[in-house]
Amino acid sequence: MGRKHSAGLRNRNGIWHIEKRVLGRSICESTGTSNLEEAELLLARRIEQTRQACLFGERPSRVFREAATKYLNENLHLRTIADSARHLRQLDPYIGHLPLSQVHLGTLQPFIVARRKQGVKNKTINLSLSVVRRILNLATRLWRDENGLTWLETAPLIQMLPTTDARRPYPLSWDEQRTLFKALPDHLACMCLYKVNTGCREQEVCQLRWDWEVKVPELNTSVFLIPDELVKNGDERLVVLNHIAKSIVDEQRGKHHEYVFTYKGKPVTTINNSGWKTARIKSDLTQVRVHDLKHTFGRRLRAAGVPNETRKVLLGHRNGDITTHYSAPELEELIEAANRVCEQKSGKIPALTILKRKKA
Repeated sequence: MGRKHSAGLRNRNGIWHIEKRVLGRSICESTGTSNLEEAELLLARRIEQTRQACLFGERPSRVFREAATKYLNENLHLRTIADSARHLRQLDPYIGHLPLSQVHLGTLQPFIVARRKQGVKNKTINLSLSVVRRILNLATRLWRDENGLTWLETAPLIQMLPTTDARRPYPLSWDEQRTLFKALPDHLACMCLYKVNTGCREQEVCQLRWDWEVKVPELNTSVFLIPDELVKNGDERLVVLNHIAKSIVDEQRGKHHEYVFTYKGKPVTTINNSGWKTARIKSDLTQVRVHDLKHTFGRRLRAAGVPNETRKVLLGHRNGDITTHYSAPELEELIEAANRVCEQKSGKIPALTILKRKKA
């Protein structure tokens, strides 16, 4: 016959749960363990924490992992929650076990050092630090326990790292574009040519669907409306097609019933694959990233004299006007601007002088 358990513990499906009133406060929670000794230790700890909170206003000690879990569960609706979860997984071995009061820039130093050794830029590390800062601020200002106390008394100052090591954009010259695209597999070359003529992000190209296409019969063309959940700034994005982008889209018609760009009947999940990496090496352009194709489109628009407001629309940047209800004349103006970056056989192309250091 098993020994008696402490009052305030109840076994449910093999897991011990706390059901206890202390100084008029109810404690109802799972211990998360089937071991009676562990459950009794947790019960004693929670009783003491509640007494301290009721009598002296002392906060229970909570570890960062508990706060991180609460943050994720409360923000499942955010578009960036998967990114936050990834950052928190990377942080957990370093600060997950620490009490909230011990999480500060000093205890974050081992994480920062480790990430730098992995070759991660400060800008990316700052994304992780910003998640920590957000959680600590919520614990200080918003989250309260059953005794009305915030989870943390004061949030420490989490300073962001200087981003002097950030990689600069690398817009392609016309010769570099021809060399690189010639080395790419045909399906990637089409995707990259579309990207450099629309300024779309990688996943806006890879996930491009036919049901996002909107016909514009007045102009004998079409545009794409990319749903807000796929766009970085959270706004539905208009993508207009210059004559090169339109010819690429037309070439893909009939190949797949859902996706515009495919390979062997399946959607391409990423441009930055082995084919892309091999082509960079073959063309001696290893410094070029996929995102540089978007930068190239933006630089060429500017070189062609396209106004900043128009460039923002074409690049999908937030500019305060989030409407996608464009008239035919407005669309015609956008298409005309996009066509100004096309390389013409006559040689009339945007004069784009790019200053680049020679390789050592």
